[in-house]
Parts: sequence; C-alpha cells; structure tokens
Amino acid sequence: MDNNDILKKLRVALKLRDDEIVEILKLVDFRITTTELGAFFRKSDHPNYKECGDQVLRNFLNGLIIHLRGPMEKKEPKEDAPKPADSTASKSKAKRIPPKSNLKRTYKPINKKGSDN
Repeated sequence: MDNNDILKKLRVALKLRDDEIVEILKLVDFRITTTELGAFFRKSDHPNYKECGDQVLRNFLNGLIIHLRGPMEKKEPKEDAPKPADSTASKSKAKRIPPKSNLKRTYKPINKKGSDN
C-alpha cells in the first residue's frame, strides 16, 4: 500500500472533500491546489497521475490532528514552583523507609496456631 492509497482511504473514511483536504493542509502551512490534489486520487495508469510523496502525507496527517483535536495548547511554565538546582534535591523527595525500631512498635507479631503467645 502506497501513500496514494492511504490518502484515498483516509479521504473516504473521514468523508473529506478535496477543498477540505486543502484547508487541512493549510493548517500546517502546506499549500497545494485542488488540481494537484486530484492527481493523487487518480488511477496509477492515468496520464495525470502523480505519486503522493512522504512530505504531503506527513503534512496531511499533522494537519488532520489539528483539524480533529484543535490546536495544541501552549504550556506556560509555573513560576511559583522552583526547579531543583541539582540532582541531590530530587533524591531528598524519595520515599523513606522507617527504621526497624519503628516497625517493632507499629506492628504486632502474628500469633501462630498452637502457639502460647
């Protein structure tokens, strides 16, 4: 299956017209005319057939993501949370294991069957 087949199948599956595909490609600043686009949808033995390159398909898929999901929200860095200066700061946040003396006070021994305890 080549890029032309993938583009054709996506057009049919998503019920897209040629002008909608051109608009989707404009979302990622890729300009193409409807006649150039029509050449991708022709049969391979047609004289005006044109092979769909990787760049066209890649830009169409990226534009389709924006078309379906909407533009990506820009993440603003949080100013109130300071970043750690070195790796030792991140190590201090590790989960600590209580010392054994605390375990003796916290947990009671299990009474085994047949035991007098």
